[in-house]
Amino acid sequence: MHLLRALLFAIALGTPAFAQDNPGATAQAAADKLRAASSQLEDASSARDRVKALTSTIQAFETGLDAMREGLRLAATREDVLSRQLAARDGEVAELLGVLQTISRAPAPVLLAHPDGPAGAVRSGMLVAELTPALSARANALRRDVDEMTLLRTLQETATDELREALIGVQDARAALSQAIADRTDLPKKFVADPVRTAILISSTETLDAFAGGLSKITTSEAIGPVIDISELKGFLDLPVEGRILRRSGEADAAGITRPGILVAARPRSLVTTPTTATIRYHGPLLNYGNVVILEPQADLLFVLTGLETLYGEIGQVLPAGFPVGLMGGNGDQLDQIVSQASEGAGNTRSETLYIEVRENNASVDPLDWFKTDKE
Repeated sequence: MHLLRALLFAIALGTPAFAQDNPGATAQAAADKLRAASSQLEDASSARDRVKALTSTIQAFETGLDAMREGLRLAATREDVLSRQLAARDGEVAELLGVLQTISRAPAPVLLAHPDGPAGAVRSGMLVAELTPALSARANALRRDVDEMTLLRTLQETATDELREALIGVQDARAALSQAIADRTDLPKKFVADPVRTAILISSTETLDAFAGGLSKITTSEAIGPVIDISELKGFLDLPVEGRILRRSGEADAAGITRPGILVAARPRSLVTTPTTATIRYHGPLLNYGNVVILEPQADLLFVLTGLETLYGEIGQVLPAGFPVGLMGGNGDQLDQIVSQASEGAGNTRSETLYIEVRENNASVDPLDWFKTDKE
C-alpha cells in the first residue's frame, strides 16, 4: 500500500490555476499600439499641422510603451510563479516517476500477488485503475506549465524587439516635434516679454507666489483680445501629463512641508501639454524649482507647472489646447532598463514628478477643482 499512498500524495499536491490577466494578450495589444504609432509617425511627416500630428504620435507611443511594460511585467510575474511551482514539484515528480518505474519493472505475477490475498489484489487493482486518469491529468498539467514557460520566454524576446523599434520611433518623433515647433510661426502672440524686468522680478522674489503675482506687471505691448471664460471646463480638464497623483494639495511631504499644489508622478521623457488654450506667461528656470512654465488660460487664472526638463514655445505665445509645452526629465528610453524593471515587478517606472499649482485672482486653489482625475 506504500506505493498507492505515494501516488495519492503526488496527485493531491496539485496547485490551483494562476488567476491573472493574460500576459500574451496584453503584450500583443501593446505591440499593435506600437505598430500603429509607427505608422502614425510616417503620416505625421506629411501632415499639414505637424505639431498636432507629432504630439498625437508621441502620446500614442507613450501609451503603447506603457502597455508593453505592463505586458512584460505580467509575463515576468507569471514566469516566476511557474518557475516556483515547477521547482516545488521537483520532489513530487521524482517520486512519481520512481513509483511508475517500480510498477513497470515489477513482473506480472508479483503485481498480481497481494498480502491480503485475492480480495486485496482486486481492491489494489481497482485503486490503480482509478488513479490512472488522475495521473494522466497531472502529467498533462505539468506539460502545459512547461509549454507556457517556453511561450512566455519567447513572448519576452519578441516584445524586446518590438520595444527596440518603438524606442527609436519615439525618439525620432520627439526630435521631429522640436523641429516642427521651431518651424511654426503662425502662433499668435498676446504680449512681448521684457527680459530685463523679468530678471529683476526673479531676483527680487523668494517664492513662487510672489513671482506669479508680479507677472502681469512686467509685460509690454499686450494685445487686448476677446474676453475668454473657461469656467465651464472647471473639473473636466485633463492633467498636463499622463501620470498618477502622488501628493494632493495641502498634504505634507517627507520633510513635513505642505504646498497648495499637487504632485503628479510621470514616466521619464513624458510629453507635457497645455490642458486648454492658454498664453505662456513665463517659462524658464525659477528659484529652486528648476524649469517652470506658467500658463494663463484666462484673466486672473494661472496654471503653474514645475519639473520639466525640456521647454517648448515662447513667452507671450497663445497655445491651442493640447499643444506641447515640454518634456519631463529622466532617461526612460533605455531598453535594458525597461526589461530589468519588468523582470523586477515594474519597479519605479514613474520616477519623474510634475508639480502643478492653480492660482485664481492671485490666490492658490486646489488644482483638483480644475483637473479631471480620481478625486476619491
